[in-house]
Amino acid sequence: MHHTSRHPASLGVSLLLAAVTGVLSPPILAQEKPVDDSAQGETLSPEASPAKKGAYLSDWFNQDLTLIGSKDISFGPKPQDDVYLEYEYFGRKGPFELYGYIDVPKILTIGNSNDKGVWDHGSPVFMEHEPRISIDYLAGRSLAIGPFKEWYVAFDWIYDHGSNKENRANTLYSGLGTDIDTHSRVNLSANFYGRYQWENYGASNEYSWDGYRAQMKYIVPIGKFDNGASLTYIGFTNYDFGSDLHKDNPARTANSVVATNVLLYSFTHLRFTLVGRYFHNGGNWEDGSELNFGEGNFRARSDGWGYYAGVGYQF
Repeated sequence: MHHTSRHPASLGVSLLLAAVTGVLSPPILAQEKPVDDSAQGETLSPEASPAKKGAYLSDWFNQDLTLIGSKDISFGPKPQDDVYLEYEYFGRKGPFELYGYIDVPKILTIGNSNDKGVWDHGSPVFMEHEPRISIDYLAGRSLAIGPFKEWYVAFDWIYDHGSNKENRANTLYSGLGTDIDTHSRVNLSANFYGRYQWENYGASNEYSWDGYRAQMKYIVPIGKFDNGASLTYIGFTNYDFGSDLHKDNPARTANSVVATNVLLYSFTHLRFTLVGRYFHNGGNWEDGSELNFGEGNFRARSDGWGYYAGVGYQF
C-alpha cells in the first residue's frame, strides 16, 4: 500500500515551532559569530534567554513540547489533516549546531481519511534531525568569504517509521552549509545537500543517490511587547531537484518546492504558532495527475497552501 510522508521540513524546519533569540556567547576564535547562537534560527527569545537563571533545564540545549493541528498538508498526492504531538530541541555547543523534532502522528485520533497514526496502524513516529558541524571551529580560524561568515558540514535525516516497510521512509541529505551576513536584523542561513534514499514508501528511487536540495532559512524579529512576549517571523524554503522519480512514473516530478512561513508569539515558556506552507509538486508528485492506489481513481493535489496552528511549552 502506498503511503506518503507527513511533516518534513525540514528545520525542520521544520522550523515549525522554533524560537529566536538574542543570546550571545564568546566569539569562535577570530570570528564574531557567537558560539552558542544557532544560525538556523532555533535559539531562545530574549525574554527566554539563559540570563533568567533556572528558567530552563539547560542553558544551551533548548526543548519544547507542542500540540499541533494541521490542514491540507501536501507532501503526498492526498492532502492530510492531523493533530499530533511534537518534541523539539535545538542549540549550539562548540562546533555542533543541533536541531530536530520527533512527532507522534494523530495523537488524539483526529485526522482526515488520508491520515493514519499511532493508534490506527499508521506511523507511530516521524522525526527529522538537522545537525551541522562548524568547519571554522574545527579549523581554528575564520573561513569567512564576503558575506559567508561561517561554514558547516550539514546533514538532514528524515525518518518515518510507518507500520511496515511499504509505509516507511528513510532519507539522508548531506552537504555544505553557511551563515550569511545580511548587515541587518535578518538571520539568514543556507544549506546545499545531496540526497541518499533508503526506504521511500515503495518508490523507484529506494536505496540510491537521487537528487539534491537547496535550502534557505530566514528569521526576522518583529517586536517585543510590554507583557513580556515577542513576535518573530521564521521562514524556510526547500527546493528539491534532479530526482529520477519521473523517469518511470509520469505522476512523479524531478523538482519540488516547499516554502514555510511561521509567526511565533512566545513568552518565557508558553508559545503560540501560526504557519502557512506553500507546496509545489509536494513530495515530487505532479499536481493534477490521475492516480489509483486501489481505492478508485483520483487526481493528485500537490500544489497549494497548507496550514498549522500550535500551542507549546518550552523547558
